[in-house]
Parts: sequence; C-alpha cells; structure tokens
Amino acid sequence: MPYYISPRFIDKLAVHITKNFLDLPRVRVPLILGIHGRKGEGKTFQCQLVFEKMGIEPVTISGGELESKDAGDPARLLRLRYREASEKIKVQGRMCALFINDLDAGAGRFDAGTQYTVNTQLVNATLMNIADNPTNVQLPGSYDETPLHRIPIIVTGNDFSTLYAPLIRDGRMEKFYWEPNREERIGIVDSIFKTDELSPGDIDNLVDKFSDQAIDFFSALRSRIYDEQIRDFIHQVGIEKISRRVVNSTEKIPDFPQPNFDLSHLKEYGKIMVGEQKRIRELRLVEEYNKSRLFGVSPTKEPEKFTANTPNYNYSSPEVTKANQLTENQINHSVKNSNLSLEVREKVQKILEDGLKIGMEYADKRRYKTGSWKSCGKIENEGEKEVIDAVENCLAEHQNDYVRLIGIDMNVKRRIVEKIIHRPKI
Repeated sequence: MPYYISPRFIDKLAVHITKNFLDLPRVRVPLILGIHGRKGEGKTFQCQLVFEKMGIEPVTISGGELESKDAGDPARLLRLRYREASEKIKVQGRMCALFINDLDAGAGRFDAGTQYTVNTQLVNATLMNIADNPTNVQLPGSYDETPLHRIPIIVTGNDFSTLYAPLIRDGRMEKFYWEPNREERIGIVDSIFKTDELSPGDIDNLVDKFSDQAIDFFSALRSRIYDEQIRDFIHQVGIEKISRRVVNSTEKIPDFPQPNFDLSHLKEYGKIMVGEQKRIRELRLVEEYNKSRLFGVSPTKEPEKFTANTPNYNYSSPEVTKANQLTENQINHSVKNSNLSLEVREKVQKILEDGLKIGMEYADKRRYKTGSWKSCGKIENEGEKEVIDAVENCLAEHQNDYVRLIGIDMNVKRRIVEKIIHRPKI
C-alpha cells in the first residue's frame, strides 16, 4: 500500500540524520532528534516510512525496556544498542540510527505518583553522556579505545516536559513538534483508504467531519467496518466452534469481500467511536477512585459535589490556616466588584476556604475533545480579590474557548477540584 509521507516530516528527519553523518567544520550538531506531539498522530509510523525510504534499518528500543528489577540494566541496554548500531554501519556500509519509542513513558515523570527510580536517573544520564560523547560509548566493566561511528538518535513521545530538563536542552536534543495540518491529514487518510474507492471529495468530507480526531482514528475506523463481516462469520460457524475453526483448522479462512465503504456508512461508525471516547472522558473514574483513596471515602458512594455546602477539609498547616481566614468584608467586597457569576464566585471562595491552590486552564474545541488543556498562567493566592481578578482576566482572554477552574492540594500535589466555568457559544 502506498503510504503517504509528509514532506515536512521527511525533511526534518532526513536533514537530522544526514547532518550527523557529515563532518561540518566548527558546527556542533545535536545528536538527538525529539519528535513530540499528541497521541495517535503517526509519529512512529512516519519515522518508519522515512527509514524505509532512506534505506535505513534502525536499531529500536521501546520505552517499556527502560525499566528493570536490576539497577543499571536499561542504561547498559542503551549503550549496547548504540554500539550495535555503530557496528551495523561497518558491516552493511550504510546509514543507521538508534530509534527510541515513547521515551517519556519510560523515562519521564508525570506527577508525584510516578515512581522515580535509579534506572530512570541512569537512563537520562546515559543519554546525556552519549549525546556529549557520541564516539566514545563504553560498556560497564570494559574499555575500548577504538572510536565508534556517530549514530543519530531519534526519540518519540507525547510530552517531553516530563523528561529531565538538561537532557532536552538545545545542544543535546533538537525538538520537532508534529501536528499534521489539514493537507497532511488528507494525504494520510487518502493513503489509508487508497484501495477502498473513496473519491477525493469523500476523503475531504471525512477529514472535515472528524477534524478533531487523531490520525489513528481513521485507521481504527477502517478496521471497524470489517466488524460486520467478522460477526457474520462467527454466527455462521457458531460461537462454540469458532476457536477450532480459526486455530489449527484444515479449512482455509474464507476471503472476506470488500465491505461497504460508503461515506455515510463511515460517518455512522465514526459517530459511534466518538461517542465511546466521550463516555470515557465523562466518567473519569480514576479521579473518583483517587479521591476516595486520599480522603478515605468508599468508592461505592456517590462522588462528592464541590459546592458551597461541602465540609472543609482539615489542614493543620499554619500557612493554610492563615489563608483560610477570609473576613466577611473581603467576601462582600469581592462579590460586589466582580463580574463573575454567583456560582463561579462561590466555587472560588470554597476552594480558597479549603486551603487549595487555584489554577486555570483553557482549550479550544478540538483540544477540549482530546483532553489537551493549556494553563492560563500562574495564579498567586494572595487574596480572594486578586484571585477573582485573575479568573476574570483568563475568561476575558479566552471567550471562544473552554475554561476550567482547578483546585490543587499542594501537600500531596494532586488536583482535588476540576470545574468547567465557561463554554464557548456554538
């Protein structure tokens, strides 16, 4: 199948790889190229297509290999694979690269609940050392004076801010944010449905219909269309006999005819998939369970509603106690001079009374559906009036976006409240 490769993507990757194999005078070339972006946009697959087009067979490491029960194993694996890639250049006589998938998932730290192990530290330190000394990468317990061939490293991930900051500095890692534009999305989706007799107009219509979805959505949508034929096959054979019919059977698996790839049919299944995504976002059961574990509430109880009548949490810190001492005059003054609704003001007051730190986030329509929020900036809890002013400023700057209010318990570094206080007019 002739897959589509973004010219922008292949240009970035090809330039980085080639530049690392050239001896440029007085030019310090970053060894690592970090390709980051939201989930499901085809970062890894595009890399594989570029490698194939350039005739490169990379040495690959998964983010899941960057942890072990034995301290030092993942760091040793990085050095071993790097030396393996260098040896392949000698044997094959062509370019090679070290490709690390989902680096942030294996070596990043997402929140206070993520365990930061010795191996995590060693992986970051090893990558930094390799980036600084790419021709002198030794294995523990041995030393070889022979210089290695410089091997460019390509890493992918969703959020590189979770990585150790010195690793991703510009001298070591060149960053490339991958978010396909409409033209690139149409090209990729067209290649996915290349054999399914969809017209260019149908492809455009499909991409625009699900413009807020990632690229993997369309691949999953094509796979979903085959469900009807698989279901008919199971009913034909019988649910009790399907295992023997498919595995170790003397009969050949039937050839399934091409299903109905009509545009309306694709849209129908697409809406079902979008509904499943929405259901997961709305449930957010992990937050309910985490709150239950944190505050000792039974998970079977109805989730607590954060309203003005919610009991205060007991925090004994003197700083928190001082912050909670809001006088009636301060409350009346802020209410009188604020343009916020009564409900939002009560939310702000309740969060402050509970000793939580307030934050604000916003997202446009597309990012809201994918759960990609951006911060409105730091809000200092110096007083209720200052906080309300900051909330008003954020709402004024993002009238066409979704805006949510956040209450954070700084003692455990956990979000306790998340409340959408503004929705754009549709």
